[in-house]
Amino acid sequence: MGHDLSQDAEIWDDAYKLDRAHVFHSWHAQRNLDPTEVVTGHGVWLKYGDGREMLDFTSQQVNVNIGYQHPKVIEGIKKQAELLCTVGPDYANLARGRAASLVARRAPEGFDKVFFTNAGADANENAMRAARLFTGRDKILSSYRCYHGNTGAAISATGDWRRKPNDYSRGHVHFFTPYLYRSEFSATTQEEECERALAHLEHVIQFEGPDTIAAVLLESVPGTAGIIIPPKDYFKGVREITKKYSILMITDEVMAGFGRTGFWFALDDYDYTPDIISFAKGCNSGYVPAGGVIMSDPVAHRFDDIVFPGGLTYSGHPLAMGAIVATQEAMEEEHIVDNAYTIGKDVLGPQLTALYDKHPKIGEVRGKGVFWAVEMVADRTTKEPLDDATMKQIVAEGDKRGLILGVHNNRIHVTPPCVISADEATQGVEILDQMLTAAGC
Repeated sequence: MGHDLSQDAEIWDDAYKLDRAHVFHSWHAQRNLDPTEVVTGHGVWLKYGDGREMLDFTSQQVNVNIGYQHPKVIEGIKKQAELLCTVGPDYANLARGRAASLVARRAPEGFDKVFFTNAGADANENAMRAARLFTGRDKILSSYRCYHGNTGAAISATGDWRRKPNDYSRGHVHFFTPYLYRSEFSATTQEEECERALAHLEHVIQFEGPDTIAAVLLESVPGTAGIIIPPKDYFKGVREITKKYSILMITDEVMAGFGRTGFWFALDDYDYTPDIISFAKGCNSGYVPAGGVIMSDPVAHRFDDIVFPGGLTYSGHPLAMGAIVATQEAMEEEHIVDNAYTIGKDVLGPQLTALYDKHPKIGEVRGKGVFWAVEMVADRTTKEPLDDATMKQIVAEGDKRGLILGVHNNRIHVTPPCVISADEATQGVEILDQMLTAAGC
């Protein structure tokens, strides 16, 4: 990347001072924050303000699927900026239409309409809104092990700790989804886990009252909750249950979509069709914020003659749409989704699994594509989660060695950009191996 930062030392010093003086950071107590300055990036690499080049195994918020500073996406944004920077959602605009058509073509047959949002949270918000209006019912069922965003209904649909101080939205019910490693159903095989999880869901529906439930909302692969790969037949079973009770099914592809699992949508690997799909993150890798809802034709046509009471000033913002178009085209032309699949199958999967045999504090390795979790435990027999101090030490060891790693509770998430090469993926796993050794794992 080659830029001489020595001339910019004062600028970057100002950047840190300005951040600490004026920026209020999300999901943190503010007093003792010490944020790292990022200058630029390229591919799977970030350059810090102190000059270090770091291999990114996080894709930031698991969203930079196409990597940093992809020239085709930058050019797409530039061209759109020169033509038209902004226009309201009431107008037709070529970038918006092209973006919608490119996104819709990745959905199952019978999904032709896209409602654009600013991000994943308001995508899920509007997906739930559409389901409630379509059915005339109120309740949304979602998993305890999930994250759907930090807006009113989305955070209440979320299952983890972030829901508890924000739980103001009505009509949300949670249930347990499959997670064999920590089974809630005393299962010993994936088949048992799947069967018992489906029975549990149907019992929850029966006890809540099917005629009160608008939709079941599920991530295709629960991401923040642990990159938990569902059993092969789970979603087909959920789909059968929802149809049985005339309940809609919403699939959240915000994190798993657009190449993350080695498929355009993660649902493609599960042979089922939901009613509504939410998306964001990888649709344009966050170059300009964007998300959306893809509605099946019956849901979309519900609003042909009645008003959909939802809208956003920046719905389908031209710069975001230009970024989507360029991203989608580049991912197809450069076979980036195929690359993610191959890296998962031939590199990350085998190499991370090999670490299990070497490091006794690895409890389980799971994932697909460029979407992997290494679950750390104090003891493999009890499965007691590894303590926070050791997890922080692992991250610190990565920082010393040039690897940016994502940690969630006792799990290491390995989620590099979909453009990562086999050599770069191997380099990252080798560094992870060193980190675990240094941390006594």
